[in-house]
Amino acid sequence: MNPIFSLASWPHICYHTNMYQNTQVTIPSPVDSNSITDKKPGTGGYASKGITPRSLLLGLILTIPNSYWITVVEVRWYTLDGTSLPLFITPIFFLFWLVLLNLAIKKYIPRIASKWTLNQAELLTVYIFLVIGTVLAGHDMFQNLFGAIAHADRFATPENHWKDLFFAFLPKFWLVHDPTALTGYYQGSVSAYDPQFWKPFILPLLWWTLFIGTLIGICQCLNILIRSHWTDNERLAFPIVQLPMAMTETESDSPGSQGMKLFSSKVMWIGFGIAAAVDIINGLHTLYPATPYLEMVKLYNIGQFMTTRPWDAVGLMNISMYPFAIGLAFFVPLDLSFSCWFFFVARKLFQVFGAAAGLDGPGSAGFPYFEQQASGAWIAWGITIVWALRGQFRKTWDIAFNKNSAMASADPSLTNQYRGAFIGLAMGVCSLAWFSGKIGLTPWIALTFFGLYFLIALTLTRVRAELGTPHEIYYVNPRLIMVTLFGSQAIGAQALTAMSVMYWFNRGYRCHPMPNQLEAMKMGESAKIKSSSILWLLVIAIVWGTLAAYWANLHVTFAEGATAKAAGFKRWVGAESFEKLQGWLQTPAKVNLIQSLYVAAGFLIVLFLRGMRTNFLWWPFHPAGYALAVSYAMDYFWFCFFIAWILKVIIIRFGGMKMHNAAIPFFLGLILGDYVVGSLWALYGPLQHLQTYKIYI
Repeated sequence: MNPIFSLASWPHICYHTNMYQNTQVTIPSPVDSNSITDKKPGTGGYASKGITPRSLLLGLILTIPNSYWITVVEVRWYTLDGTSLPLFITPIFFLFWLVLLNLAIKKYIPRIASKWTLNQAELLTVYIFLVIGTVLAGHDMFQNLFGAIAHADRFATPENHWKDLFFAFLPKFWLVHDPTALTGYYQGSVSAYDPQFWKPFILPLLWWTLFIGTLIGICQCLNILIRSHWTDNERLAFPIVQLPMAMTETESDSPGSQGMKLFSSKVMWIGFGIAAAVDIINGLHTLYPATPYLEMVKLYNIGQFMTTRPWDAVGLMNISMYPFAIGLAFFVPLDLSFSCWFFFVARKLFQVFGAAAGLDGPGSAGFPYFEQQASGAWIAWGITIVWALRGQFRKTWDIAFNKNSAMASADPSLTNQYRGAFIGLAMGVCSLAWFSGKIGLTPWIALTFFGLYFLIALTLTRVRAELGTPHEIYYVNPRLIMVTLFGSQAIGAQALTAMSVMYWFNRGYRCHPMPNQLEAMKMGESAKIKSSSILWLLVIAIVWGTLAAYWANLHVTFAEGATAKAAGFKRWVGAESFEKLQGWLQTPAKVNLIQSLYVAAGFLIVLFLRGMRTNFLWWPFHPAGYALAVSYAMDYFWFCFFIAWILKVIIIRFGGMKMHNAAIPFFLGLILGDYVVGSLWALYGPLQHLQTYKIYI
C-alpha cells in the first residue's frame, strides 16, 4: 500500500493537522486568544477597544448596497448564490476593496494614513455588519419569507382546494391578503413606494420581525453561554474567520504579524490568479459561447456514463473543482475532509447496492431514505453536543447567580453577561410560548418543533466553529421530522398549517444567524474589541439589516414582479410549504416503520462514529462527514473536498508543517480570487441586463 494512504500513518497526520487547526499558529491571522497575556480573567476576551463612530457609520452605509446587490443578483437574476456558502461572498468583496484602499493610502498618501486608514478592529466592524446584513438578506432568511408571505392567497384555486383545506387555520396576521398589493407584487412594474402596494405588507412584516427577533435573540443568548467553552477551553479552529482575519491584520495591530504579508505574498497572488483566470475564461464563454470553457469546474455529471443496471442507480453524480471550495476545504481537518468525500461515495454505492438487491422497487418508495437518515444523524449529533455542554451550562449558571463564585468575583462583567443571557432565554421562551398559543400549537408540538429548531441551530454552530464546512441540509427540518415520527394526523391540521407557514426559516440553514453571531464574537475577541461592544454591534446590525432586507425585497419585487421577471424569486418556498401541507391533509401520512428505522439507523451510525472517534486515535471517520454526506451538503462539494484532502495529505506527508504553512497563502488566494472575480461578474450582469457566469452551482 502506498505510504501516503496507509491507515497506520493516519493518526500521526491527523494529530498534527488538528493541532494546527486548533492552535492556529500558522494562519496569517493570529486568532489564538490564549496566546495574549492581557486577557481579563475568565472572560475569553479583551477590554481594549470599542466600536468607533466611523466604522459604525460605514457599516450602516454599506449594508444598504450590500443587501440590495444580494437581492438583485439572487432574486432578479439568480446569479452568484453568494449567500449559499459558509463564507459569504459579498462581505469579502467589500472587505477586499476596503483593505486595498487602506494599503493605497498608506503607500501613496502617507501623510494622511494615520487619520484616514482603518485599523483591524474597524475593518472587522464593517465586515461583521455586512455579514449580518447578508444573513438576513440571503437565500434562507428573508428571501424565503417573501416567497411565502403571500403565496397561499395568490395560488389558491378551486382545483387545489386550499381554501377548504387549511385557510381556516392560517395565522392571518403573518400573511398578506390584499388583492391589489398581491397583483402588483407578482406582476411587477409598479412602485414599491405607492402606499396601496406597500401598506398591506407592514403589519405582517412587523409581526415577523418580533418573532424572528425572538429566535435570533435566543440564539445570541446561547452563544454568550457557550462561547468561552468552545473558544478558550476546546479552542476550536473557526476556519471561516481565517480569511477576513488575515485580510485585515496590519502591522500596527500586531507588530511582526503576517497580515500585511498576505497582500504582498506572491504565493497568495498565484492562487488568486489561477482562480481569477478560471472565472474569466468561463465568464467569457457564458457571454461568447465560441470561446473556451473549463467544463469540470462546475457540476460535470459523471453519472451520465453509468447507464447499465445497477450502476445507473447512481443517478446525478457531479464533480466540481470550484477554486474557492478547494481553498476552504484545505482548512478543514483531514479526518473530516476525508469523511465528507468518503461517505458521499459510500452513499452512492448504497444506492447501487439497493438497486442490485431490488430495494428501490415500486414497493419501496422513498429508498434510499436519505431524508430520514439525515434527520436521525443530525439529531444524534446535536444531542451529543448538548450533552458535552452540560458542564458549561452549570458553570455559567453558577457565575451568573452565585455571588460566592470565584469567577463572578473576578469578573463582574462576565457575571452580567451570563445573567443577561439566562434572563434573555427566559424571556425568549415566554415569547415563543405566546406566539405558539396565538398560532394554535399545542404545548407538546411547540416544545418539539422549537426544541428541534434550536438543537439543529446549536449543531450548525458547532459545525462552523469546529469544521467550517458547507451545511446545506435541506432534508432536515422540524416539520418533516415530526410528520415522519408521529404521522400527520397526530399533529393535526392546525399545527401542520402553522408549521407550514413557518417553513421558510427552517427549510435550509445556509444563512442561519447563530453561527455567524458566534464567529463575529470570535473575530471581535481576536481583534481585541470589547465583548459588550460586539454584542451591541450585533443588535444594531440585526435591526438595520432587517430593515434593509425588507426594503430591498419589496423594491426589487414590485419593480420586476415575483412571477414576471424575478428569475430567482423563491416561489418554490411557498409551493413546498403549502403543496406539502395539501398532500398531508388530503392523504394523511401515517407512521412508516421503514422510515422510522432509517431515522434510527442515522441516529445510531452517528453515535457509533462518535464513540469510535472518542476512544480510538486511529479511527479515520468523523461523524460529521456522514451527517453532511446524506443531507445534500456534499452534492456540490465532495470532489473539492477530495482534491483538498489529497493535496493536504501529500503536503504534510512529504513536506511537513513547514510546507503546509507555506501553502496557506495559496489556498487563501484561491478563495479570494474566486470571490472577487465572481463578484465582478455579478456586478456586470445586472448592469448590462445579462445572465452572466456564476462561480457556484
